[in-house]
Amino acid sequence: MSEAYKLAGVDVEAGYEAVRLMKEHVKRTFIPGVLTDIGGFGGSFELPEGYKKPVLVSGTDGVGTKLRIAFLTDKHDTVGQDCVAMCVNDIICCGAKPLFFLDYIAVGHNYPEKVATIVKGVADGCEKAGCALVGGETAEMPGFYDPEEYDIAGFAVGIVEKDKMIDGSKVKAGDKLVGIASSGVHSNGFSLVRKLFNLNNEGAATRLNEAPASLGCTVGEALIAPTKIYVKPVLGLLEKFEINAISHITGGGFYENIPRMLPEGTKAVINKGSWDILPIYDIMKEMGGITEKDMYNTFNMGIGMIMAVRPEIAEDVVKELEAYGEKAYIIGEVAEGNGEVEI
Repeated sequence: MSEAYKLAGVDVEAGYEAVRLMKEHVKRTFIPGVLTDIGGFGGSFELPEGYKKPVLVSGTDGVGTKLRIAFLTDKHDTVGQDCVAMCVNDIICCGAKPLFFLDYIAVGHNYPEKVATIVKGVADGCEKAGCALVGGETAEMPGFYDPEEYDIAGFAVGIVEKDKMIDGSKVKAGDKLVGIASSGVHSNGFSLVRKLFNLNNEGAATRLNEAPASLGCTVGEALIAPTKIYVKPVLGLLEKFEINAISHITGGGFYENIPRMLPEGTKAVINKGSWDILPIYDIMKEMGGITEKDMYNTFNMGIGMIMAVRPEIAEDVVKELEAYGEKAYIIGEVAEGNGEVEI
C-alpha cells in the first residue's frame, strides 16, 4: 500500500474492499458467454452461436444530475439501474439483445459499502436486461468530487441479426403508435426538476420529504424511482410481431425522440388523453408555469418507449405488453408529413 498515495486522498485498500463487496452482485449477472471473472484487465464475452450475419450495437450513457436526488435522500441502490436502463433501452430500439455491460464510477472518497450498493443497482439492472456485468472501473478522485458525491456512466453492447435490425425504414403513414408506460421521470430533465423543487439550496432534503396527496409517496421517492428497463418485453414482442420502429423517450421528450424513428415524408400525431400522465408532471407543470410544449420537449410524460406498428396488429401488441405486466396504450399514429410531432 502506498502511504504517499493515501496521504494524497486515495485509499487503495478501500478500493480492494469495494471490489470484494461488489463481487457477489457482479457474479449473479453472469450469463453464457462470459469468459472472464471480475478483476482482470478486460471483460471477455464469446458471441452466441446461431447468427448468420451478427451486428453488434453499442450504447453509452450516464445518470446525469438525477444523482443529486440520490445524494440528498442518501439512497444509492437504484441509480445503477438507471445507468443500465439508459444504455440498454437505446440499443433495444435497433432490435438488439443486450449481451454485456461495463460501468465507470468516479467518487470523491471511496466508501466500499456505498460503492458496492451502487454496483448492486447496476447488477439489478443487468439482470432485468438479461445481460452480464463483465467489468468496470472505480476511480477515487479526491479534490475533484466532494467526498460524499460520485458520478456513474456505463456502456452496453448488444447483438442482432443484420436482416432483423429495426431502422424505421418500414414505417408508413397509417401505422399506429404504441406507448409503454414509464416508471417515473426516469433519468432526464433533472436540471429542470432540481430548479422547480429548489433542490440546489438549503432545505432541499425537507422538500423531498413532502408528500403531495396526488403522488401517494414523497417527492423524493417519486423522483428517485429507477428507470424502467424495457428489454425483455420488447424482445418478447419481436418474437411474435413485426415492429417497424422503436423510440426511447429520453432527454428532449416527444419532440426530439419520436422523429428519430420516422422516415422522410412522415410525421407523428399524438392523441393527448390516450394514456395516464403521471401526477409528478402535473405538479411540476403547475409549480413552474411551464408550457405544455416545454413539458413534452423535456420529459417522457408517462411514456418511456414508443413503437410504430401496422394498424391491424396494434391492439394485439398492447395485449401482449399487458401480459408482460406493462401498461401500454395506442397513443397516436403516423401520417404524411415532414418529420414533425403533433400533440
